[in-house]
Amino acid sequence: MPTESRLADGIRLAVTTFTTLPVRAGTVDRAAAATAMALAPAVGALLGALLAAVLLLVAAVAPPLVAAVVTVGLGALLTRGLHLDGLADTVDALGSYRRGAAALEIMKKPDVGPFGVVALVVVLLLQAAVLAELAGRSWPAVLAAVAAATAAGRLGAGLACRRGVPAARPNGLGALVAGTVPPVALVAGTAAVALLAVPAVPGRPGQGPLAVVAALAVGAVLLRHVVRRFGGITGDVLGGTVEIVTTLTYLGLVLSG
Repeated sequence: MPTESRLADGIRLAVTTFTTLPVRAGTVDRAAAATAMALAPAVGALLGALLAAVLLLVAAVAPPLVAAVVTVGLGALLTRGLHLDGLADTVDALGSYRRGAAALEIMKKPDVGPFGVVALVVVLLLQAAVLAELAGRSWPAVLAAVAAATAAGRLGAGLACRRGVPAARPNGLGALVAGTVPPVALVAGTAAVALLAVPAVPGRPGQGPLAVVAALAVGAVLLRHVVRRFGGITGDVLGGTVEIVTTLTYLGLVLSG
């Protein structure tokens, strides 16, 4: 496959996987998946820039908490709520204390259990609280913080797809993307997202990158536990990783300020 075609297919797959934008699908194979997961942080940064603009615009005419809730809701809408659904399913499976196929069977159920509900409530409340706090900062800091956190979450998904991490099932999104992301893509993505986070904490340029790296480190530890319990990654695990790393990055940026 020509390089240009592979890149185009990867971009389409990244956009359709991480947003609801009506982009025509191209070839969906592991080559396209590798490109898509490597480009996921860029898609996240663009989505984050849009959410930051919405936060600032709504905060100009409404209380910060209202603006934050609207922004969190829009973020879920623009991603079909898939990442939140993945978080709930993953936490439900972990909360069952089951392993392997038994845990995966719980993840496939359409309902959300008590562990999943609590995880959703906590994550959404934390994101809204953090965004309400960010709404009072300068627009460059808000733009950098939201873009960096949203990009870091997608970089977390790329981390889950690094080489050496298996898929838990022989089919599905996890099987398509597992093991496709090379180390160089992760290093480049981490450097880019860390650089993006520099203006997020005015006067303390090192705190933004530190928040990103710390969130990814925690995400990597949690991912190792999930892989040990489930035998590999699934699409739900990717979605849960996106939400956890995004939320942790937000928290790090706010606490650093």
